[in-house]
Amino acid sequence: MIVYFTGTGNSRHVAFKIASHMEEEKILSIGDMIKKGETGNLQSETPYVFVTPTYGWRMPRVAEKFIRESKFSGSKKAYFVLTCGDSCGNAGEYARRLCHEKDMEYMGCFQVKMPENYIAMFSVPDEEESERIVKAADRSARQIAGQIKAGEKGERKATLIGAAESSFVNNIFYKVFVKARGFRAADNCSGCGLCADVCVLNNIKIAGGKPVWGENCTHCMACICRCPMEAIEYKEKSKGKRRYYLSD
Repeated sequence: MIVYFTGTGNSRHVAFKIASHMEEEKILSIGDMIKKGETGNLQSETPYVFVTPTYGWRMPRVAEKFIRESKFSGSKKAYFVLTCGDSCGNAGEYARRLCHEKDMEYMGCFQVKMPENYIAMFSVPDEEESERIVKAADRSARQIAGQIKAGEKGERKATLIGAAESSFVNNIFYKVFVKARGFRAADNCSGCGLCADVCVLNNIKIAGGKPVWGENCTHCMACICRCPMEAIEYKEKSKGKRRYYLSD
């Protein structure tokens, strides 16, 4: 079973590519279940493959919470595939610990580089470069699927910098940066409500024809990157930056 979480489409894309190469028909969206307020009661005879982005050099905390609160039966094996703009640090170690909590066999962590999408801090590569990165990622997905089908482990050793990034730097990232209050709608907002629809945490409400953000945010960038009018900004950091959403 492929279980994925996505904000701007990168991890969904990789999840479906891996599923296709593995001929795996069971694909579950963590985001859809979180939005409905559901936890999982999942059963799979094939290994569980968790595909998520990397937030602050680790799996997103909302995805980790979903896994921690869900039940998994059948196969005890769990693979993790993390998409990132640069590196996933020491995320595999935290996935291993999570497997220990869930009495699952940690089969390793794979890293797949995808176009940068965290426009609250970084710039998105141009369209040509994004296409090049996605094509390389597709090749990685095929290779990863082959390794999983063969039962091979996906171990990767983290550097000392990576270990630091995934530990105290991750904590600083969430404490300092992961807040909703920096988002706002510009005057060209049409009030279509798509931002509210794509918010997995149901943190956006439409009031007076404009989106209003609550306090619960995971910085998935879905609202800002999927706005058809490009009317959502994050403080002054997103101004003039290309938006990124991978729809297939």
